[in-house]
Amino acid sequence: MSRFLFVVPPLTGHVNPTVGIARELAARGHDVAWTGTETVLRPLLGPRAQVLGTGTRAFRAQGGHGLAALRSLWEGFIVPYARFTAKPLDAAVRAYRPDAVLVDQHTPAGALVAHRHRLPWASLAPGAMELGRPFRGLPQVEAWMTGLLRGLWRRAGLPEEEYTDPRFSPALVLAPTGPALTGFAPAGPAPAGPAPSGPAPTGATPTGTAVLPAQVAQIGPVLVERPADPDFPWERLTPGRRRVLVTMGTLAGDLGQDFHTRAVRALALCGDDVQPVIAAPRDLLPELPDHAIAASRVPVLELLARGAVDAVLCHGGMNTVGEALAHGVPLVTAPIRHDQPFVAAQVAAAGAGLRAPFPRATPEQLAARLRAVLDEPRYRAAAARVGAELLAGGGAVTAADRLESLVAGEAGPRNPLV
Repeated sequence: MSRFLFVVPPLTGHVNPTVGIARELAARGHDVAWTGTETVLRPLLGPRAQVLGTGTRAFRAQGGHGLAALRSLWEGFIVPYARFTAKPLDAAVRAYRPDAVLVDQHTPAGALVAHRHRLPWASLAPGAMELGRPFRGLPQVEAWMTGLLRGLWRRAGLPEEEYTDPRFSPALVLAPTGPALTGFAPAGPAPAGPAPSGPAPTGATPTGTAVLPAQVAQIGPVLVERPADPDFPWERLTPGRRRVLVTMGTLAGDLGQDFHTRAVRALALCGDDVQPVIAAPRDLLPELPDHAIAASRVPVLELLARGAVDAVLCHGGMNTVGEALAHGVPLVTAPIRHDQPFVAAQVAAAGAGLRAPFPRATPEQLAARLRAVLDEPRYRAAAARVGAELLAGGGAVTAADRLESLVAGEAGPRNPLV
């Protein structure tokens, strides 16, 4: 039996994939614990999960678009959270004594602590952009991000000559996505002989498709049953109507209410044969038609698994997109920030959905796109094809296989990603 410690940020979409991986490891006889903000983790993980708390503090709300959003993410959350959790994470490692650590890319302090204790560690890549070098064409941005990470490294008192980008484990990176949503071909087999020194950036195939290094495993979405919500009104799902699930995540900010108002109008324009199911607090929504359903918490996976959703209108988050496609459901995406525009573009390029501008899409534009993915069979056919490709990654089973190999010292070449 091995002991695995998962280091995750207090963000639902980052925690959910680790639940399925943990269950697979537990089924194989391993022990798993999480460390992070317990007030967030406990409701997501349940009362029986081992949680080593790192304390709670408020962070600035993320905002902006493009590079402004990147700066908000790093300076308002990633760096302060790393500083805040550094000592508690070190204490958690000393107390739990794991054999390996799985570190979300948004919690670099976990990688620093693992390095200090000379523990094998893997990265969990929750978004598509952090798999390669999306800012290689903006050297000043890359230098700024590297400076922030090196600052955390120095603050942790680690030797400068041993610096490793804490977002990318040189041994294993688990990405709960797949080539159709990242643009990267699957990693090839480990090369024979010793691993070369120096950087190993993404390469390209003769056809021009980018290829990730062998330590990156695109495992596909990790689908796991979540706690049931007894308050969801299942009895209100109307037979004979097609259903559109609207879920915009937690990054909509001040524009969220405006977008939901436009989305509700768009769904009304789609006609009475379409039933909206909206994951949003009721006070964010305008007056709804009688057949619409709105709830702060919606059992997304259960709805998808029951075949109760015909299309999804969402922000283009990797988890939501992966779950919808894994069930063959096409999407209309209205990306907000970070990697969401990239994921939305990949969905459109694969023919599995359409994209709309989050701040500017009119109800008429949203309605036209929703009717297209509902009415034109090619979108559903593409969603099913892409979903099958994602599921071929193996999900939690592949993740557990790779983590077991990491503990056994068989994780593959130790080449840095960037």
